[in-house]
Amino acid sequence: MSNVTNLNQFRKQKARAEKRTRGDENAVSFGRTKAQKLLEEAQRAKAKAELDAHKKDDAEKGDAE
Repeated sequence: MSNVTNLNQFRKQKARAEKRTRGDENAVSFGRTKAQKLLEEAQRAKAKAELDAHKKDDAEKGDAE
């Protein structure tokens, strides 16, 4: 005779495994130390400042005409 497979248990095990996988991915994405968060924020601010420094100011051009 063959073994009887409980489909409910199989479905629940699969759902648990998917949740665990998603949780591990989130831990990598969001589980950062305070120092890492501060470093990333500083890098983001520096990049924004560099981009803003290279912008042309349209207000000066409009006043001159």
